[in-house]
Amino acid sequence: MITNKFKAGVIQFDIINGDINANMDKALYYLGCLADQGGSLGVLPELFASGFDNENIRFHARTTQDCLDRLAQFAKKRSMAVAGTFARAEGDKVFNTLYFIDQRGEIKGAYDKLHLFRLTCEDAFYTPGNKAVVIDTVFGRVGLMICYDLRFPELARHLFIKGAKICIVCAQWPSPRKAHWQTLIQARAIENQAFFICSNRTGEDEDLVFPGLSAIVDPWGKILAQADDDPGTITAGVDMGEVDRARALIPIIEDRREDIYG
Repeated sequence: MITNKFKAGVIQFDIINGDINANMDKALYYLGCLADQGGSLGVLPELFASGFDNENIRFHARTTQDCLDRLAQFAKKRSMAVAGTFARAEGDKVFNTLYFIDQRGEIKGAYDKLHLFRLTCEDAFYTPGNKAVVIDTVFGRVGLMICYDLRFPELARHLFIKGAKICIVCAQWPSPRKAHWQTLIQARAIENQAFFICSNRTGEDEDLVFPGLSAIVDPWGKILAQADDDPGTITAGVDMGEVDRARALIPIIEDRREDIYG
């Protein structure tokens, strides 16, 4: 059964590279805050448990199942869906994987980051995924994206064509390009007539500063909630009927020229 109206929440905080326990405790604390506010969905930053502790990322991947178990227990106990990314090892490869855990504590989907950010040498430590992911949830069809993916409208459009009405984005997007972060979230929401629920970290990592600015944006590009640069949470009411209204008024899906550009 689809839930047409619900409260979505986003979490942002300063991630301590390599400190799994401290980061998980912080994440669960903020998830609890969201649950206390009536949140039905909580979205966490990219690699929130380990950070980009790349030299040790294969070691951190060993803790991922335990971390997922803790999130699943929380999700089931508080009846709140949770989304966030972890390092995932498969043979000699490590992926940056976004997991969606539903209110029953079950993993409904997992997405391996497709686009690795070479400017920070992600491609030297991680393997890119090989498929886009849209999952069925109680909120409707949800598309999954990670950070740099926002710069690729082709991916967002693919999720739209596959029926996504919500896109979740987990990120570690730095301050020098914060204007891009804000603009791209709104652009992707408008182009694809979908809610975008986006989490970005705060704090510092060596020479990088992160602005937070986590946001929840509706299918018209309206910012329903946006954080500043402080750790914490934001929430917004989500009315899935807005997706249907936007798509009925401006029928992008019907007016696409697939004969020209696919």
